[in-house]
Amino acid sequence: MQFSVYQESQIGGRKVNQDRMGYSYTRDSLLLVLADGMGGHLRGEVAAAIAVQALSTLFQQQAQPFIKRPVRFLEEAFLVAHEEIARYKNEHNMPESPRTTLVACLVQHSSAIWAHCGDSRLYWARDGAILGRTRDHSHIEHLIAKGLADPSERATHPDRNKLYNCLGANSLPQVDISRQAALQPGDVLLLCSDGLWSMLPEDDILRALSTQTIVRAVPDMLNLAVLTGGDKSDNATALAIMWQGNPETGVADAPGVAPNVISTQMLAEDQSNSTILGGAETVTPSDIVDEFGDDEIEKAIAEIREAIERSSQAILNK
Repeated sequence: MQFSVYQESQIGGRKVNQDRMGYSYTRDSLLLVLADGMGGHLRGEVAAAIAVQALSTLFQQQAQPFIKRPVRFLEEAFLVAHEEIARYKNEHNMPESPRTTLVACLVQHSSAIWAHCGDSRLYWARDGAILGRTRDHSHIEHLIAKGLADPSERATHPDRNKLYNCLGANSLPQVDISRQAALQPGDVLLLCSDGLWSMLPEDDILRALSTQTIVRAVPDMLNLAVLTGGDKSDNATALAIMWQGNPETGVADAPGVAPNVISTQMLAEDQSNSTILGGAETVTPSDIVDEFGDDEIEKAIAEIREAIERSSQAILNK
């Protein structure tokens, strides 16, 4: 496989960045993940970190060198992440569970399949058109589906930010999974939090993805989203790839692609790489102290790692 990739997160006007994202790949498979911790609940950033780490760990263990049952993998991985968030809540005697949205995309054999829970989005773009995107698990989308609201109200409806589905809630999450999407060289897959898409019209997102490389488009969109939101802007996060195809099948590289290309063909079957970014890269030390002390941060990281190991073993033993 060959693809170019770019990811970035901006804290916006918040004290803590609760978004998390990352990608992992083997010779024949690629996983993209993005989570947005829900700010109305305690430690949303912990829920987001657990979700991203859970999917990444499970992918690295099961993609040898690709995931044999993509739909089952995504369904089970989302549920494991949900269970580990609940476990974290119980172990810390929290009054309520941390919560997060989650969107993930699995790319292998020149096809993509994605899953989501909440309102973190995926866009699939080609030749100036959006071929597919996730539909938010929000009250406004429910009203539109029932014919009780017009699609033009998505950006203005008072209930547009009310979600009925996420990881970490008392009920099991609803995991929506797409059909297989056949990729062509030059296709772009964009995963983003609502801090980006809620600030930019969809036409502007499409224009950026169609006229610039992802290395330029992603930071430009994030900068504009934060600027538009002003002092009260949300965390804004995006992870994007431009697909270039499988060289071993003779598919040509997409023209005009940025030089930050990853080629996986030299990896061994049992080898994987992973790049997971937390929100801390964009948070100042004083901001972190508002949420956690240094000792608590280290303790939380260690506990998350232990939880992911338990999740991995549970999946492998099924």
